[in-house]
Amino acid sequence: MTTDATPEAPDAPPLVPLHCLLRAEAGPPRQAALPTGTPVWVLTRHADVRQALAHPDLGRASLYAPDAPPTVLTPNILDDPSSILNSDGPDHQAIRRTVQRAFTPRAIERWRPWVDGVVRELVDELAASGSPAEVVGALTKPLPVRVISRLMELEGLDTERLGYWSDHALSTTAYSAEEIRTAIAEFGAFGYRLVQERRKNPGEDLVSSLVLAADRTGGMTEEQITSLTIGLVIAGHETTMTSFGNALVYLLDPERTAQAGQAAQAGQPESAGAWQRIGADPAAAAAATEQILRTVPLGDRTTAPGQLRRATADLEIGGVTIPAGAIVAADTTAANADPQVYPPGPLDLFAPLGTPSLTFGAGPHHCLGAWLARMELELGLHHLARALPELRLATPVDRIEWRTGLLTRSPLRLEVAW
Repeated sequence: MTTDATPEAPDAPPLVPLHCLLRAEAGPPRQAALPTGTPVWVLTRHADVRQALAHPDLGRASLYAPDAPPTVLTPNILDDPSSILNSDGPDHQAIRRTVQRAFTPRAIERWRPWVDGVVRELVDELAASGSPAEVVGALTKPLPVRVISRLMELEGLDTERLGYWSDHALSTTAYSAEEIRTAIAEFGAFGYRLVQERRKNPGEDLVSSLVLAADRTGGMTEEQITSLTIGLVIAGHETTMTSFGNALVYLLDPERTAQAGQAAQAGQPESAGAWQRIGADPAAAAAATEQILRTVPLGDRTTAPGQLRRATADLEIGGVTIPAGAIVAADTTAANADPQVYPPGPLDLFAPLGTPSLTFGAGPHHCLGAWLARMELELGLHHLARALPELRLATPVDRIEWRTGLLTRSPLRLEVAW
């Protein structure tokens, strides 16, 4: 997924979009270096990034070969060689077949009524608490935790401990290597116990289905089953929490709203009154979700140069020859803003995407939970805007506290009023 890129400048002013302190412009492949000193080819154009993510000669497993150069300064859960993320070819396909049936769009859609009920309940509780309120603790954080806990039957899970494990597992600079290893080991032990329990007493939950499928096919080791289980726990809440918080900052930013109004008066794409429209029309919420996922990244380039791959053979991308053994960073954030693919200028939140974004990757490693994350964000935005059409930020954008030193970046707290 991501790794360290360049040290974060502590006094750097926030730039558009939001929390992203650096954002590359789409252009030809260029050479750079990771913080470890390892040379890397950075891809920023949409076509180049998509090609790289789907290319059979660019894989993740070779990043962990004995002759592979170092790519990270500190460990993180994404760099577990046994995980589905870091397998390629037939091995990857065997692991993915074990779990992907549970994450097809059709399967996810069956969960919509229940997820809708969870969202409504949390939004009603937030509204009943009165204005002002802190929306991260009340909504954007508990929503995905409740959903993944229900799907995996983890009711009673210590959510504070989950947050602790997640922050350490996705750390770049927030914690020491020793602290990260200890937390990941604890999380792994939790996952192992969970797998053993569901093997003995299977239910109708996602973990039981995963264990039973893996045991039936025999295509996964115990380590891989455990790694996939804890990976689903983290991915199942981290992506939605981050996207939802970032989306609210973007949509409720008074400066952006004013600019949207001016653009509308000038005859440019209409985004003024976007919040009310999202609340009034589920289809508008769905369209806005796609645009927000494309436009507002989960992380920023101070900690994420792109999804890393290593070439297993010489290949050509964007007119440049990438030699075997070279490290490639596919910058999906830059690709999602490529002016050759997406119209530059003011964003029309409700325009359909002519070309799918690369937010959730592409090719064999396309994110399994993409449809679930979309559903949660879409329903969360729609019901919150429906219930609180006058919602606004109660803290100036430049005073928002951000979660930093992690692979993902979102508001630590977000005060709102209505």
